[in-house]
Amino acid sequence: MLKMKLVKSLNGRNKKHIATAESMGLRKIGDVSSQPDNEATRGKIAQISYLLEVTED
Repeated sequence: MLKMKLVKSLNGRNKKHIATAESMGLRKIGDVSSQPDNEATRGKIAQISYLLEVTED
């Protein structure tokens, strides 16, 4: 499992990046979500890595 924390605001970001963050359950700064470590999750993280802090659970 991967634990992701939203550390930067979604205001003014690309709509696709906002949608990706929301699909991972991240809506506000400080929100934390756990996702399985697979190809789909890694792709989402790669797209919005500049907004996240990722740790392995």
